[in-house]
Amino acid sequence: MSESNPEKLYDAARKLKDQGDLEGCVAALQHILTIDPGHVQTHLALGVHLQKLGRPEEAIAHAKKVAELSPDDAFSFTQLSVIYQRCGKIFEAEEAMARAREIQGTPRKH
Repeated sequence: MSESNPEKLYDAARKLKDQGDLEGCVAALQHILTIDPGHVQTHLALGVHLQKLGRPEEAIAHAKKVAELSPDDAFSFTQLSVIYQRCGKIFEAEEAMARAREIQGTPRKH
């Protein structure tokens, strides 16, 4: 059943990246989203890899999706900030980093 298991598919995509096939990795990751559109690790990886492939708008869309799926996770906004920065969107990068800092400074409610 590995064709429908997002974790196994993600591992296979990582192997493609490790073998130097970034395009193949991206295609494999995009396939995961057809099975599980909310797979956070996949969106994280696509944000990074698409930016490296020179596809900034797609990279930003995936990084934004991570922040949407994990709104209380400072890392998701830190990653969004990094993607914005690498794509030349400095104002947006600063806003995302401010949100990450705000989350980090907010005490957790028990």
